[in-house]
Amino acid sequence: MTTFYGILIPFLGTSLGAACVFFLRRALGDRLQRALTGFAAGVMVAASVWSLLIPAIDQSATLGRLSFLPAAVGFWIGVAFLLLLDRVIPHLHRNAGQAEGPRTQLQRTTMMILAVTLHNIPEGMAVGLAFALAGVEGGFAGAAVLALGIGVQNLPEGLAVALPFRAGGMSRGRSFALGALSGAVEPVFGMLAALAAGMMQGALPGMMAFCAGAMMQVVFAEMAPQAAKSRAGLFALMTGYALMMALDLALG
Repeated sequence: MTTFYGILIPFLGTSLGAACVFFLRRALGDRLQRALTGFAAGVMVAASVWSLLIPAIDQSATLGRLSFLPAAVGFWIGVAFLLLLDRVIPHLHRNAGQAEGPRTQLQRTTMMILAVTLHNIPEGMAVGLAFALAGVEGGFAGAAVLALGIGVQNLPEGLAVALPFRAGGMSRGRSFALGALSGAVEPVFGMLAALAAGMMQGALPGMMAFCAGAMMQVVFAEMAPQAAKSRAGLFALMTGYALMMALDLALG
């Protein structure tokens, strides 16, 4: 049950962020949006390094000097996987004027949800794998830190999804529902990843690195360039990284 509740934390963060649509009456300013994006990017980079890649290498210590190999291979497979999804699934990033992926007749709102959903898949898997690793090694503090960190970075993400719908004239209730829905994929893939890791423990290092690669691809292809448009965004990115690193080292 610990794993189940832990996997729900990122989804709770998305839902709480989306719930802010009931209190905010207008869209966030560009500077604040970039700061929130930068903070989320910093958390994701730190989580990828300290909670996924380094533990993946430690898990392969029996390989000696080649202990990095499963992590390196898994990392690049994760990057390639996200690049593939970006090409085959139509989606629309917020503040983007043109959709990516194949041409489609889907509504803009649907493609916006798909864009966030794509990014939430590796995040959910990462949390599920962290709890699977905790079950093997004993002690769930590190997994809880990762789940909490991703949950915190999902707060602005849920809000960023819900607010444009509200600004476009959609009701608060429906805007909240769509914002929360964008994070529903995380517990699903988190549980699937945890179950897969339980059946294939030898593949756990590669699977963790896979999630790290996918998350890094999202950060450096989409989030970091947006954050870098302002000093506030860059400062928030560094702050998010430092905070997540400190939490992982202090509590993990």
